[in-house]
Amino acid sequence: MKTNSASLRRSGFTLLEVVISVGLMAVVIGMVFGIARSSLSLGNTIVKTQNEEMEHQAFFDFMGQRFSALPGNTRFDLKVENSSSHYLSDLTLQNVPLSFTWGGEERIAKAVQLSTVKRRSGFIDIVLRYYENEILEGSASSFKSSAVDNKPFAEIVLLEDVAYFEWRVLDGRTMEWQYDWDIQGRLPLQLELTMAIGAKGEEIRQIFWLPPKQNPEVIMRQMIQGATTPTTPGGGGTTPGGGGGITIPGGGVPIPGGGGGGKP
Repeated sequence: MKTNSASLRRSGFTLLEVVISVGLMAVVIGMVFGIARSSLSLGNTIVKTQNEEMEHQAFFDFMGQRFSALPGNTRFDLKVENSSSHYLSDLTLQNVPLSFTWGGEERIAKAVQLSTVKRRSGFIDIVLRYYENEILEGSASSFKSSAVDNKPFAEIVLLEDVAYFEWRVLDGRTMEWQYDWDIQGRLPLQLELTMAIGAKGEEIRQIFWLPPKQNPEVIMRQMIQGATTPTTPGGGGTTPGGGGGITIPGGGVPIPGGGGGGKP
């Protein structure tokens, strides 16, 4: 009997051994779950960062394409307002008709505006607004349009939770930087954008070029004037056979500089 009980005692586990094994297993499982949780959190952070960088790059690409494709007759207007904690700006581009579908209808925007809108959270949103009519002062349609007509028919939030968003423009004639622009008939040479997103976001600085372009309205005016200018036969002079000079018929006396107009 003693031998059998001793052999049974050797083949089994004591309660202490079972408790220690369960504790070790719990520690190992906790470490595995902790590593998995950390890896998942790190993966989510990387994905979020990549998405934000892609969003920022898409915004810069969109703005760069818009600025580089501006026609020569674009009216460029930049207004800045100091709102204690932020600089709020309205960048308006007019004479850049855009045709697109909004709300299932074909719409044409004659003016677009990139505005900064202050939120209660203390951050600002970057909003792109589309206007059906011209909205800048001095425009032909602005005298006839009412306040209702000058409201945007479409708004798109491009960026959210922006800490600051500030423009500077470079005058190509004086080569001086300005914080606003209201010069009609001319576009700035460069735009500098300084911004940061979030409370701890790094500062981002981007430069946009506006290639000089000739005003298409001036080109059309010159073409019309060239087509309506009278031309005369006989060497391009102002009188037939004059060779570029002027003679008095029957007088026999040429005016100096007449280019060979002698007696008829």
